[in-house]
Amino acid sequence: MLRHTVTIRDRSDSDLPDLVEALGAQQPTSGYPHRWPLPFAAEEFITRPAEERAWVAELDGRARGHVSVTTVPDDEHGALWSAGAGRPVAELGCVSVLFVHPEAQGHGVGGRLLDAATGWIHRTGRTPVLDVDDRDGVAHAVYLRRGWQVVAEARFDWQREDAPPARLMVLPDP
Repeated sequence: MLRHTVTIRDRSDSDLPDLVEALGAQQPTSGYPHRWPLPFAAEEFITRPAEERAWVAELDGRARGHVSVTTVPDDEHGALWSAGAGRPVAELGCVSVLFVHPEAQGHGVGGRLLDAATGWIHRTGRTPVLDVDDRDGVAHAVYLRRGWQVVAEARFDWQREDAPPARLMVLPDP
């Protein structure tokens, strides 16, 4: 079996072309993002205004996976996460924009990216939260196996009208 070297590192602007390609390559099988093609540039999906930090998984010299941490808005969704975590919104960090190129799947890349984001959130004294829209799919199952808890369901403006509500999840403090 071919061995690959995977490095998790901070994202740079030079990673965006590879990440746009990876996002598009994984979308047909993951359904993420839900609207495809996007009604705006994919770079705007990957980089968010509320982003605090972002990482890439570099596989054989190319960015093949991504995750970021964003602030949690003080809105109805933030209130649900806050109630579920038992902490104020300011003490939460949202795991966002997690995806892995199909050629990097099966190498533990997604788990390592998730660990980078949740570890950083915990080290900043906050509790990780996220939303998942695949309900009973692979991502949802992975989060549950890793100790995440569903604390609420909610609708987001990015969801298709016929989609069920997304699940809001919290990773309890270690």
